[in-house]
Amino acid sequence: MTLALYILMAYVLGSMCWSVWIGKWFYKTDVRDFGSGNAGATNTYRVLGAQAGTLVLILDALKGFLAVKIVSLSPLYGENVSILLLIGFLAVLGHLFPLFADFRGGKGIATLLGVVIALHSGAALMAMGVFIASLLVTRIVSVSSMAAALSLPFWLIYRFQEPSQVLIIFSFAIALLVIITHRKNLRRLLRGEEAKVNFIRKNRDEH
Repeated sequence: MTLALYILMAYVLGSMCWSVWIGKWFYKTDVRDFGSGNAGATNTYRVLGAQAGTLVLILDALKGFLAVKIVSLSPLYGENVSILLLIGFLAVLGHLFPLFADFRGGKGIATLLGVVIALHSGAALMAMGVFIASLLVTRIVSVSSMAAALSLPFWLIYRFQEPSQVLIIFSFAIALLVIITHRKNLRRLLRGEEAKVNFIRKNRDEH
């Protein structure tokens, strides 16, 4: 495959809008019409429940992972970190602006996670640990996502001593992208209005 076809493949994979599709197929609901309005795993969890939210999280991460892994097997581009980063970026871009869902996607955190796992599984696992720890303490997904993203350059530089400067620069770009895509969440946090996760969900008729 040529590079152009790989780029197209990555964007198309990223555009697979599982939150919208699962909501419409199984719940007759467009998750973008409720909650935060985002087509992502967190809003799916809030609107449709833990089962649907977990499935969307896995599928959204998988599309980022597959996009990078497929290209990493190429004899032409598999060792080129810059190309792999470009492919990962296109997969996330597809999630942000999905071709199959009127270009109204989510924040790309799960897809970005899949990309990072494909690129550097060790640093990704460390960042996931930060996410889980932050979520248990704050119960706020946006805070946990930003904490995980901000920790990624630290793990690459100090824990793994990553030799690829391109990958380190990309990790800083990820942190910046996550902050930018969470602008509304930051404003809600400052107002004390950001929603918290209920780990034990009650039935609708319980008070």
